[in-house]
Amino acid sequence: MNPLTRALLLSWDLRPEILVTLTLLGALHFAGWLRLRRRSDGRFANRWRLASYTAGILVLALALLSPIAVLSGHLFSIHMVQHLLLIMVAPPLLLLANPFPTFLWSLPARPRVAIASALRRLSAWLAEDTTLSRVALKAFSPATAWALYVLIFFAWHDGNAYSLALRFGAVHGLEHFTFLGAALLFWWHVTGAAPRIHTKPAQWLRVAYVLAMIPPNMLLGVALSFAATPIYPYYESVPRLYGLSVMDDQVWGGLIMWIPGSMMYVIAALVLLARLLANAEQKARIRRPHPPVMGLAHRHTGDGPTALARG
Repeated sequence: MNPLTRALLLSWDLRPEILVTLTLLGALHFAGWLRLRRRSDGRFANRWRLASYTAGILVLALALLSPIAVLSGHLFSIHMVQHLLLIMVAPPLLLLANPFPTFLWSLPARPRVAIASALRRLSAWLAEDTTLSRVALKAFSPATAWALYVLIFFAWHDGNAYSLALRFGAVHGLEHFTFLGAALLFWWHVTGAAPRIHTKPAQWLRVAYVLAMIPPNMLLGVALSFAATPIYPYYESVPRLYGLSVMDDQVWGGLIMWIPGSMMYVIAALVLLARLLANAEQKARIRRPHPPVMGLAHRHTGDGPTALARG
């Protein structure tokens, strides 16, 4: 193996604050999952939900602690892989597990009941037709989540903001925090995870909601791929790895954002569409009348062989 490749594969950025946070989130979820599974029929604490949440935590660890985090400071294309993991892979995996009820069950009885009671009061307040409740609902609406997601996505890919994040660790941490927060809010409306403060959007609306993210994602990817000059001068000041020039690296980064990034939304839309068609088929099967049993039909209508014999 190439010595550079070996060194990079062994370069893990094991920052304690991230490692401890991810470990704690994983442990709490697993504890709640075990308790909820013992008390329920497995509907909310089934194995695939646990697998989905665990995969989300592992993807976050891969993005923030692995050689990807180290390489992102040297290769723009790897930084785009990191962003893709943070906003398009980890959040839907975490939310598909519907983790909020599981976290509640990881708590002792008193705080669990207190949080549940607070949520009921919040739900009642949001149902009131007041100015503040309307503002709160609007602030967390699907349209606001979509707009915030796009705004943060473009803002951090501005040349100045991007370079600032790479030069200062605290700014870089803020970038990742806002990316993940906006992505969780966006995918929250797609997955329908608890707690819900809005009516769950219709399935076809969620398909449109996800597909609407493709144009801005493609716009940024195309702009990066076809730029005539380096957009991020920071990468001109760091050692180049594997002989990849700044411009080639930028083109690869744009292509990663453009094609695999857009495909993530296409895949999500296809999954939602498949569920929509499956639900429609199930409803149609329920409405479809069952074929009558021959003997019962004959006795009921009087048109069977016995009736004919009597005639």
